[in-house]
Amino acid sequence: MDSNETPARRRRGAALESALLDAAWDELDEHGYAALTMEAVATRAGTSRPVLARRWATRSDLALAAIRHHFAAEPIQVSDHGSLRKDTLDLLRQMNTRRRGLVTEVLLRFSGIVSESDGGIAGFRERLIGDQPTQLRLILERADARGEIDLARLSPVVADLPLTLLRHEMLMRPTPADDETLQSFVDDVFLPLARATRSNGGGEQ
Repeated sequence: MDSNETPARRRRGAALESALLDAAWDELDEHGYAALTMEAVATRAGTSRPVLARRWATRSDLALAAIRHHFAAEPIQVSDHGSLRKDTLDLLRQMNTRRRGLVTEVLLRFSGIVSESDGGIAGFRERLIGDQPTQLRLILERADARGEIDLARLSPVVADLPLTLLRHEMLMRPTPADDETLQSFVDDVFLPLARATRSNGGGEQ
């Protein structure tokens, strides 16, 4: 443990990393990304800059880790409702209310992170999420197992379509989408394309 930490505050492993990320989030929340410094986070966490530097090489790496840590505290979970339609709507409804804050904060308050990411918003999303399995992917796998779709024939564009439509709605409108809009995303756009992967076109009504 770094010698600059007092015995009463010595932390190790996951406890230390959680404390560092909490401190980084608090700095972001209070001052925004433009004012974020490794030194300020270290001071708030009661440690030293080298402790941070050993884990995150740049302040954008630290900020992204802090955002992931903060929103991972309340992950979105979609129960198996027995149909692709119900599962997808459940996911969109949760994201519509719980994740809108993330989009707003990132674009308005933490916009510097986006500008420092290769590829703009898409590059930022890739750094934030990476190759982690998403709730939508799990929903599609369940639908494939039920025979509602053929996941092997589902194009990446169609597979991500519900989230693409919701992201666009979040970016273009200041308020959450109404439920009629979410149902239209699913019923009028996504399901016809997803179900077309099955020759029988089956699915729950």
